Amino acid sequence: MAKKAQISEKDIVTFYMDYVLEHNEKPSSVYSFAKANNFEESKFYEFFGSFEAIEKHIFKVFFDNSMLALNNSAEFQKFDARNKLLSFYFTFFENLTANRSYVLHALNEHKNALKNLAVLANIRKPFTQFIKDLDIETIDIKQEQLQNFQNRALQESAWIQFLLTIKFWMDDTSPSFEKTDIYIEKSVNTSFDVLNVVPLKSVIDFGKFIFKEKMHMN
Repeated sequence: MAKKAQISEKDIVTFYMDYVLEHNEKPSSVYSFAKANNFEESKFYEFFGSFEAIEKHIFKVFFDNSMLALNNSAEFQKFDARNKLLSFYFTFFENLTANRSYVLHALNEHKNALKNLAVLANIRKPFTQFIKDLDIETIDIKQEQLQNFQNRALQESAWIQFLLTIKFWMDDTSPSFEKTDIYIEKSVNTSFDVLNVVPLKSVIDFGKFIFKEKMHMN
C-alpha cells in the first residue's frame, strides 16, 4: 500500500491521540507509529522531534483554541479582568472536558508529578502573559523594583492556581463537573477579593468549600 503523501501536523496529532486512547500508552517508536498510520517516518520529523513534543503541543492547542474563542467574542472584550479570567477558565476546561480521557492519561502517565506537569510547559508563558495583559489592579508601590516583583508574584501565583484547578478537575466526579465550576468561581473571586482587600468572607467561604470537598474525596 502506498504511503500517504500529504500528512499535516493536525493529522499526526489526531493519530497520536487515537493511538494513546486505544492502547493506553504511547507508541513504542516513531517508526512503528508512522507504519501503523501509513506515512513515512520522515514526515513526523517535519513537525515534531519526539512524542513528548506532541504532548506539549496538544495542550498548547487546547490553550490557543480557548484564547481564539475568547478573542473572537465581542462580549469578552468588554469584560473586566475578573470576568475575563473566569471566562478563560470556563472555556479552557470545556476544551479539557471534551478530551478528558486523553488529558487524564497524559497527566497521570508518570508516578512523578513533576514529569506529568512537563506536558503543560508550552502554555506557561502564554498563560502568564495573559494574566499580565489583564492589567489586574494591585497595591500601588512607588518603587519600580518592588512593583516588578509584585507583578511577577501575581503571575506565578495565578499559574499555581491554574495547576491546582486542573488537579481539582482531574479528581472531580460530579455530574458535568459542576464542582469544578464552583471551584473556579470561588478561587478566582477569592483571588480578586484578596487583591482588592475586600472583607475575608469569600476567603472563608472558599476555605470551607475546599475542606468539604477534600474530606469527601478522601
